[in-house]
Amino acid sequence: MNRPLNLLLNIIWLVFGGLWLSLGYFLAGVACCVLIITIPFGVASFRIAGYALWPFGRTVVNSQPTMGLVTGIGNLIWFIVAGLWIAIGHVLTSIPMFLSIIGIPLGLANLRMIPVSLVPLGKRIVDSGVARSLPQYIPTSRAGAGYR
Repeated sequence: MNRPLNLLLNIIWLVFGGLWLSLGYFLAGVACCVLIITIPFGVASFRIAGYALWPFGRTVVNSQPTMGLVTGIGNLIWFIVAGLWIAIGHVLTSIPMFLSIIGIPLGLANLRMIPVSLVPLGKRIVDSGVARSLPQYIPTSRAGAGYR
């Protein structure tokens, strides 16, 4: 649990892209909440926006041991409509981050957001210390692995 390092990395992350990334997810969430049927996608976007704003020291876990049929269909729709494109965006924005030494952890954090951006339904974002105490803890994404 390296909270000072997490704080430093989160501040650097916030300045060099996290704020804009979070804003994008937030605006996508607002757009998804326009129709009643897409509200679950909006809620997932808001959840990812919070994670994109402050990722270090937090992790993504499955909120249920098995994915239900409705969640699976929702994730498939999300993957086709938005998830694949968001994942490509994460890859493309991580490339410039890797070009500097200080940006390497930021690039890794950006890449570790890909799983939750591909299939966001049925996921929770929790503190890394809390995640380890969960009985069903199966990490799906860890921003800043090794920097907790």
